Amino acid sequence: MTATEKKDPKAPKYTIPTIELMGSGHNGCQGCGPCLTMRYVLKALGPRTIISVPACCWAVMPTVLPYTNMKIPMLYTAFEVTGASISGLRAALDRKGLKDVNVVGFAGDGGTFDIGIQALSGCVERNPNVIYVCYDNEAYMNTGVQRSGATPRGAWTTTTQVGTTRDWEKSPKKNMIDILVAHNIPYAATACISYPEDLIKKLQRAKDIPGTKFFHIFSPCPTGWRYPSEYTIEYGRKAVAARAFNIYEVENGKYKINMKPKQIPLKDYLMTQGRFKHLPDDMIADLQKEVDRDWERLLNKEKHCF
Repeated sequence: MTATEKKDPKAPKYTIPTIELMGSGHNGCQGCGPCLTMRYVLKALGPRTIISVPACCWAVMPTVLPYTNMKIPMLYTAFEVTGASISGLRAALDRKGLKDVNVVGFAGDGGTFDIGIQALSGCVERNPNVIYVCYDNEAYMNTGVQRSGATPRGAWTTTTQVGTTRDWEKSPKKNMIDILVAHNIPYAATACISYPEDLIKKLQRAKDIPGTKFFHIFSPCPTGWRYPSEYTIEYGRKAVAARAFNIYEVENGKYKINMKPKQIPLKDYLMTQGRFKHLPDDMIADLQKEVDRDWERLLNKEKHCF
């Protein structure tokens, strides 16, 4: 909200901050979900923010030096060290007395679920006052759509080829929230770019919680998922409605589901994406059972975790 809006009671009331810290001119693909993720994160946290970015789509999207479309400082690091980087940034800022600066690690699913999980684990163990954001587009998109620990079972990638022998992805997606909860993290949450109010509200709340906070943000990718770029927001909503991605938060071990939408069949979400077009009906039925089972498990966690 601008100073003018604060003074004028007749000014429109916005649920999303109007501040823009990510300008136009980025190198992202049309319909890029991670671009919206960054935009909303910065709207929520404001200009007193430093972001550390490893190798990922966002390592190239702010354009090439000496140019940038970002209005906040960014630090580029190696693929595996985001957790260590933000720990060091926080320590240096605290030493200078700059405790009001938000320190954010901003990494993709490959740099979080796989390559960066060791540094993230160490960061959470130290528990510095930082926010770690994983934007999840379910594969290593920047390097050519290779599978990651976030790639859902049955999905096509360039390293899980589709063929008559069913050589596509066979492993289920890692549950990073539960992995972080097992570290006794003070706050962890999922969010989706299709629901920016929920995402921004959680980030604004989290920045006032002492210690390390973790966000798993669902960020559809039209290039890797093989759908028309204008449907990115729709695919985020479909994923939540099909319960392929659930919206919840965990504070000090207590689970709270933030959205319980009327469920749509998983097939309605999968079959309009090129990466799932090869799936036979029996496989879709198995995946539907997995989704239903995971939802019941989440409901039980909400009911029984105190």
